[in-house]
Amino acid sequence: MITKLLSKEMKLTASPLSYIFIAFAVMTMIPGYPILCGAFFVCLGLFYTYQQARECDDITYTVLLPVQKRDIAAAKFLFAVIIELISFAVCAVLTAVRMTVLSEAAVYIRNPLMNANIAYLGFLLLVFAMFNIFFLGGFFRTAYKIGRPFIAFCAASFIVICIGETIHHVPGLEYMNRTAGTYAAQLMILILGAVVFAAGTILSYRISAGRLEKIDF
Repeated sequence: MITKLLSKEMKLTASPLSYIFIAFAVMTMIPGYPILCGAFFVCLGLFYTYQQARECDDITYTVLLPVQKRDIAAAKFLFAVIIELISFAVCAVLTAVRMTVLSEAAVYIRNPLMNANIAYLGFLLLVFAMFNIFFLGGFFRTAYKIGRPFIAFCAASFIVICIGETIHHVPGLEYMNRTAGTYAAQLMILILGAVVFAAGTILSYRISAGRLEKIDF
């Protein structure tokens, strides 16, 4: 049943912008720009799906189907995770290009902002985790209101982006912005991002599923 609900999310509920905004992953290649904003725009595309779903009263329609409310929440979370992971995969491929073929490019060597490296991938996952925790988790408090959850996500993602953009300016941590070689600290951020993304998303889903089951439509 979750598979069928996921298909409904992807074919019927989803805003075209959710797919189009995957293209913002290409911002990974922009020098002299806060490239973590690409993850924010991917999440913005997902936000438009929830905005469209609210205007069409998608939740009410879906709960009237012979399905469990918990499965509805699962399908909506899975759709978001799929979009996020596709975007992450694109970013990972482009990051590999910047760390190999373009590692000596002058525009990246002189880049004062975050470079695309292993740590960048970890921060990407943290931004996506903030969306799943703050926006998705907040949305399922009412299964209708999207303003406050999105503001909470914006605040949380802004903090993550600021940390990512400033950490390599801290004396002694300049290597956090290097693209040549593998650094243990960068790898730790990637592992941290993966753990927070996975654990935060699962926990947010479980809480959201419980909240949705308590809502009387």
